Amino acid sequence: MRFVIVTGMSGAGKSTALKMLEDMGYFCVDNLPIPLLPRFVEMFEQPEEEVKKVALGLDVRGGQDFSGLKDVLDDMDQRELEYEILFLDAQDDVLIKRYKETRRQHPLSGSGRVDTGIAKEREKIMFLKMKATYILDTSKLLTRELKIELEKIFVKGQSFCSLYITVMSFGFKYGIPQDSDLVFDVRFLPNPYYIDELKEKTGNDPEVQEYVMGNEKSRIFLSKLKDMVEFLIPNYILEGKNQLVISIGCTGGKHRSVTLANTLYRMLKEQENYGVRIEHRDIGKDTITKRK
Repeated sequence: MRFVIVTGMSGAGKSTALKMLEDMGYFCVDNLPIPLLPRFVEMFEQPEEEVKKVALGLDVRGGQDFSGLKDVLDDMDQRELEYEILFLDAQDDVLIKRYKETRRQHPLSGSGRVDTGIAKEREKIMFLKMKATYILDTSKLLTRELKIELEKIFVKGQSFCSLYITVMSFGFKYGIPQDSDLVFDVRFLPNPYYIDELKEKTGNDPEVQEYVMGNEKSRIFLSKLKDMVEFLIPNYILEGKNQLVISIGCTGGKHRSVTLANTLYRMLKEQENYGVRIEHRDIGKDTITKRK
């Protein structure tokens, strides 16, 4: 039997993940009382039991005392009861935004501020994150991207590391993305903006891609960037990093940065052991500015 404990920060997507796992054929139970956990696992471990895939949701919403969960898991380890822990996390500012959008109160904030409740929750469940088999940071994940990651782990059985990479293009005149881990400036490359037939196109168009990548400097830069990123990624993974934002900027975020971000994204996408997404933050802002 495959038994998965789905847990993590409130607002990080646990309920959504459980629904997805249910669609993938898992028998799902949400917020089972912690003292019943060992018996629950034993019940499905019976040879005659037909259910072979089980997912159990655990979090602080039900008012459960998580202080006893560590002892329960330690006891399960000693009894060699097999389980996996999927820990869903998100950045504090993202969690706060989600709570404000839904107008929900954090389960541990009481009548106080949401950020206070988040801090308390992080402290309570840190031991689960340290024990987690898989950690998914949903700060930047769309629902369909979360589904893809879950399918990789729980359906296709692909190898997994807790790192999700965002490759982002941007325009320096709109500011550097605040959540960037690595920032690269490609304004040294010839600008398609000054070519009449390319000016209104973007780095998503073949003509702009051919112009940008037709320059030897672009190819050399991309080769060196790829070497550096491939060196850094395994070291970030060893340090426990689970989100990496690689930002590539040009003047307006429309031509050069988009082309190189797309190319780097395709290179990284070939790797199967971590998730990658592409985002073009400023690709349409020049058009919006002109309309105004």
